[in-house]
Formats: sequence, structure tokens, C-alpha cells
Amino acid sequence: MSAVQKFTPSQDQRAFRDALGQFTTGVTVITVESADGPVGIAANSFASVSLEPPLVLWSIAKTSKRYDAFTQAQHFVIHVLREDQDHIANSFAKDKHAFAGLDWHLNENGGPVIEPALAHFECHLHALHDAGDHTIIIGHVDHASHGPGQGLCFGAGKYGDFNPRS
Repeated sequence: MSAVQKFTPSQDQRAFRDALGQFTTGVTVITVESADGPVGIAANSFASVSLEPPLVLWSIAKTSKRYDAFTQAQHFVIHVLREDQDHIANSFAKDKHAFAGLDWHLNENGGPVIEPALAHFECHLHALHDAGDHTIIIGHVDHASHGPGQGLCFGAGKYGDFNPRS
């Protein structure tokens, strides 16, 4: 095992990104309806915030070409992907309109819902918070669902799955 090397993130952004990549996360696709039609984005910045009220968050880079669609939307849907859905994450990482070939529909608030997913969180906008080069989007969860399966994980630049020990 190699020695841990300390660095200053503002002076070595690559090392900072690599260090952040050591934290394995789940993978989501967030969708909205926009003036440009349905739009999606792959994100691993999803987290729960509160049970009462039911709040979740995720963040988007201010430099993203999809930034306006998500920060102006009043409703959005977060899809937690299953271990076999990395192709969906890859598609939305490259193309905001990657709905072709997917089973999807609009919910009662006009949010694009991709079926199936491990879990869905149908949200309305609760708050936007400035956070450096990102904006944190907090959603109030109006409806949620989940099904059986394992979640898709992302860590050290690779997709994988979670293998419980017991």
C-alpha cells in the first residue's frame, strides 16, 4: 500500500478530484421537463436531508449546459439506478435528451419518470443554494417508490455494485 500524500486542493484540482473519487456513491439520473423537451443528467451528488419534511438534495455545476433547465424547474424526478443500468447513466452523461429506447412517461407534475429504476423521488423545488462552482438543489419529495434489486455504485472512476458482507 502506498503512502498517503497530502496536497492543497486549490493548487492540485486533479488530486482533489481523485481523492473525492475514493468515496463510492450511488448513481442517479435526474430529469425535468424544459422548454427544450425532457432533459436528464447523471449525478452522484444525491443525498437525503430531512425526513420531516421529506427533503433530498443534489448539486449541479454552474458550467453545465443543462444548468438553466434544472435550476429553473419547479419539479424534478430523481432516479436511483440499479446495478445493471450503467448504460442509462452513461447515456445521460453524454446527452441530455437520452430518452430514446427507454420506457418513460410524464408524471402529474410533468416530470419525466424513467421505468424501471431502483427508486424514484418525485420532487418540487424547495430551495437553491449557491455552493462555489455548483448550485445545491433541494427538493421536497412529493412521491417516492422503490423496488427490489441492488444499486449501481460509482467509485474511483468505475461503475460497480454493492456486495453486502452479511
